[in-house]
Amino acid sequence: MKTKDELPECPVATTVQLIGSKWKLLILRNLLARPWRFNELKKDLDGISQKVLTESLRSMESDGIITRTVYPEVPPRVEYALSELGESMRPIIKAMEGFGNDYKQKIQ
Repeated sequence: MKTKDELPECPVATTVQLIGSKWKLLILRNLLARPWRFNELKKDLDGISQKVLTESLRSMESDGIITRTVYPEVPPRVEYALSELGESMRPIIKAMEGFGNDYKQKIQ
């Protein structure tokens, strides 16, 4: 997790720094439904590279937004899920979904 000194003073800028990329938002959208495995996310997020997905997941885990669970199986199984902090972002993503739906209806 980042320290307070590493974060912008503006709370909106802090949120943007944590989840402001296109891919992080779409990863959050998926994780709101259920835990996902890496390859499931890669297949569902059309156009994301393996490198960007790996970097996004690592960054979100480091920031405490998601959890990474490794199951002791052969081959190893890894699942990504929202942490308690990540769950607190549910209203933000739902508000974005509502805005997107409203916008689509208004432009038709």
